[in-house]
Amino acid sequence: MAPMQRRSFLALPLAAAASPRPNFVQVLVDDLRFDELGCTGHPFARTPHCDRLARQGTTFTNAFATTPLCSPSRASFLTGQYAHTHGILDNVARDALSHRLLTWPRLLHEGGYETAFLGKWHMGNDDSARPGFDRWVSFRGQGECIDPELNIDGRTVKSTGYITDILTDHAVEFLDRRRQKPFCVYLAHKAVHPNVQQRDDGSVDRFGIAGAEAFIPAERHRRLYADERISRRQNYARPPMDKPALERRIDGVAPLGPNTATDDETIRNRMRMTKAVDEGLGRILEILIKNGQLNNTMIIFTSDHGYFYGEHCLNAERRLAYEETIRIPLLVRYPRLFPARSRRSQLTLSTDIAATVLELAGVRSRQPIHGRSLLAKDRREGVLIEYFSDTVYPRIHKMGYQCVRTDRWKYIHYLELAEADELYDLGNDPYELKNLVRDPAAPLAEMKARLNRLLGEAGA
Repeated sequence: MAPMQRRSFLALPLAAAASPRPNFVQVLVDDLRFDELGCTGHPFARTPHCDRLARQGTTFTNAFATTPLCSPSRASFLTGQYAHTHGILDNVARDALSHRLLTWPRLLHEGGYETAFLGKWHMGNDDSARPGFDRWVSFRGQGECIDPELNIDGRTVKSTGYITDILTDHAVEFLDRRRQKPFCVYLAHKAVHPNVQQRDDGSVDRFGIAGAEAFIPAERHRRLYADERISRRQNYARPPMDKPALERRIDGVAPLGPNTATDDETIRNRMRMTKAVDEGLGRILEILIKNGQLNNTMIIFTSDHGYFYGEHCLNAERRLAYEETIRIPLLVRYPRLFPARSRRSQLTLSTDIAATVLELAGVRSRQPIHGRSLLAKDRREGVLIEYFSDTVYPRIHKMGYQCVRTDRWKYIHYLELAEADELYDLGNDPYELKNLVRDPAAPLAEMKARLNRLLGEAGA
């Protein structure tokens, strides 16, 4: 495996950069699973514009979030670093630290790009502009689905309408400007997150609502998918076995069982919220066509992490290292380098976006980057996933972990729980039902050694 990038550079354009330099549009969806789009295999999802990206570009079929939790994952996307380096370890309001992050849009701005951040920042509840953006449209904490209050370039504005549509409006307006510089748009949707408000300690106020009612679609999509049968994975409603961390008895917390799984209407409402995201993507594609910039713009569509739909009887806990939450969709359209209708199966990380963008823009980072370019020819032998324990969900308190995932195997090492580690043969057990950590024939020692190598390469 090639070593992770650890060099430090100045943020200056490279002489060898192609001319003209590409524009960049990243659309980051909140909590979208890897399997919730038509182009990623969902049986009835109506996502024609995501499907169009897949037809006209590349689908990365083994993409992962380095930390399956909103704030650290977003910081990793923007910095190209693991959470143990950038310091956004959880959803606690780290406002001041998030102002100091050296993000790749900030580096592009210093390198001559016109930049915009639109949407959910969430590394702190503070909605004020972070460095490196010419255009700033954001909101405090998790924001509101309907009639949100926005910070627009330092002004507080009460907007009217549905948050996904409003953010798309701002993206289209920025993309339609006349300009001499290349541009970068970072559109971070609130969707498909529930309508909750975050406190400074990372906990949330659900406004007295839970379940399906917490996920609010646009009015025009309220009946979408009403007659569709929700498909389920083979580990749905299967109480955990051979998973000591999940089998613990915790005072005041019901044991995992079929009644703790995500209900069908919650899933439908999440899919309805995704429909507005897909429609917004279509509007972005059309404005790029109108202005003759589509083929000179690298479009990245992805998610910060996934969500449980009752697999292992889990629901909103997401933070865990199972496939449903660490895997993310990743679609890239840029015809010069990413062929149409192509699928790439190499192990890919959220940190790779920063490395790829900076390479194509001809801009060097002045801080270490843990990711590697999506254009790299050699394949990783494994990837590191990490999570730092927090107290929001009592069921998974003290479940911080380090995980290594290869093409076939996954090893999860819990940092605070003794005798709780897990090892899965994904080739024969893709739903992670049989923990082989005590099987003498399983490659436990090899996976431990690989984890240690990855931690060393990442400076952990």
